[in-house]
Amino acid sequence: MKYIEHQFTISFSPHSLRIRYQPSEDTMMIDISAIQSLEIMQNLRDHKSKNSLYGLLNYTSTPMGARMLRSNILQPPTRGEAFIAPRYDALQELSSREEMFHEIRKSLKLFHDVERALTRLIIVRVNTGVDLIEEQIGQILLVKSFLEAVTELDRALSPAQSALLVKIKDLCRPEITGPILGSIKTVIEADVTYMKSPLDLRNQRTFAVKSGISGMLDVARQTYKELTEEVHEHIDDINKRFKIGAILKYDSGRKYWLRIRCSDFENATVPPLFINQVRKKDVVECQTLNLVKLNVRLSDTSNEVVIRSDAIIQNLLQDLRMASPQLFRVCESVALVDMLISFAQLTTTCGYVRPELTDTLALKAARHPILDRNLSGSFVPNDYYATDQYCFHVVTGCNMSGKSTYIRTVALLQIMAQVGCFVPAEYAAFPVINNIFARVSMEDSIEASLSTFSVEMREMAFILRNVDGKSLAIIDELGRGTSTRDGLSIAIAMSEALVQTKASVWFATHFIELAQLLQERPGVLNLHLAAKSSTTSDGLPHLQMLYKVTAGSYNDENHYGINLARAIGFPADVISKAEEVADSIRHTRESNQQSSNSRKVATRRKLLLNLHESLQQAHKWGSKESLPGYLKRLQSEFVARMANIDDD
Repeated sequence: MKYIEHQFTISFSPHSLRIRYQPSEDTMMIDISAIQSLEIMQNLRDHKSKNSLYGLLNYTSTPMGARMLRSNILQPPTRGEAFIAPRYDALQELSSREEMFHEIRKSLKLFHDVERALTRLIIVRVNTGVDLIEEQIGQILLVKSFLEAVTELDRALSPAQSALLVKIKDLCRPEITGPILGSIKTVIEADVTYMKSPLDLRNQRTFAVKSGISGMLDVARQTYKELTEEVHEHIDDINKRFKIGAILKYDSGRKYWLRIRCSDFENATVPPLFINQVRKKDVVECQTLNLVKLNVRLSDTSNEVVIRSDAIIQNLLQDLRMASPQLFRVCESVALVDMLISFAQLTTTCGYVRPELTDTLALKAARHPILDRNLSGSFVPNDYYATDQYCFHVVTGCNMSGKSTYIRTVALLQIMAQVGCFVPAEYAAFPVINNIFARVSMEDSIEASLSTFSVEMREMAFILRNVDGKSLAIIDELGRGTSTRDGLSIAIAMSEALVQTKASVWFATHFIELAQLLQERPGVLNLHLAAKSSTTSDGLPHLQMLYKVTAGSYNDENHYGINLARAIGFPADVISKAEEVADSIRHTRESNQQSSNSRKVATRRKLLLNLHESLQQAHKWGSKESLPGYLKRLQSEFVARMANIDDD
């Protein structure tokens, strides 16, 4: 909206437009807040750091592969059987066949960024100048180098057996690329390749077109060659005359220039013959008047060569434009195999496992992908489980227990699984979801004149408008930006609304009351990150974070926050008063809790739903040998729990 207002001077009345967020077809939508807070593209503390999901996955060898990786991370595919499962098969093959992996990776290093060149090549400009013609010749050389590299990739893919790799190989076969490469070689010299240095690039452009096609072009190139020889002879004469070791250099601005050590001259005084002097420490960069004249003549001759080459390459340019659809498909294939090779590199070095695509989210010993790499194996893994019946997870725990890391992990692994990468876990099963939302940051928005609480509410409003049963949402400490009473009320209301959507929600909070109020609610599962409390030899409390998720809400009777304040060194009278207030609040809360028939009914209803969920999972995944024993144990546990409810 701001772009439209400033660029086109168009403004709209407030609340007059209906804006709908719609992802590309068959892709997941990840909101901006999730992209930033989950550090998907860049690290929040250091934007240059590779400690982001993109930095973790990016072992690509080509710019095309890096762009495809970026696109897939921001918009993962949502078609499991069509897109995701074939990537798993290809990745499985690349990870297990080391020789093919290295051959493909070696061939990928030959590719230049031809995708951008093709985009410029298909644009037909009315006004053509020397710079544009030079650019077009360079683009043709890029396409030539690209097609020659495709031949190497086709050879490297020859042992491939997975459907996706076979399809990529089919798009790279010589029958498709050969005719285009043949058209180029009828006009362009076979040994000319794309070069990056300014001098090499100018020489390659000058001698790109085959000799014998145009007599005037051949004469102009001969003149260019003779002038270049004059430049080298001039430098040799200078070195002999002054007995120095001047080095000839070239750049696109100054053209040819000299680099001379000041120590080559007596008293470090450079003779006036050398003009346009620039001193840099113990060297001087300069030219001579004769060298400047030769540069002008060389530029004129080079321009004449380029202009005469233009008349010859126009038909070739038209052929390349007609073949651009095939070339873009080949580019996409190269980018895809580069991304898969990048995944294979990560998978083999870090020991990731292949996920299964199911209706249930189940992770055993899952690890945060970025922290797992940084901590070198000391990261504490955790389990995750979510179905239609257990879709809302309330995660509690004391400060620094790992709640935020726990809920972020599931979102990052979901993205990794849907882009086609293996994940850090002992076992992984994921449903295919359409949206990921996150409300985890604690920042205000000065540019939008919004406080911390306003930002919270705006982001939650967006989530509630767009969330559905095919969504995953992570929410961290909702309601901290306002009073405790209002924050708890809002957290409860938001939780109730999210439970009804059937979305997979991971809600980290310090509000123990929220966990207690929702514990009998169908679809809600209480979890907490455990901590071990002890006392040091000095009599100070000590908290050992276990970073392990456990069923149920955490017990706040230990007053973890107060103990942490005591360990830091708060005054004893302040600590004592805090404990009195905490005990008073706890007693008041316990006295207000009533064991009513309605609560027993809610507990029974939840037990029945849990039984239904367990029976469904047993029917889907249970084996014939273990099923009878499991059902008998399930029956005994159900009867015992129902009896406990009646006894309370």
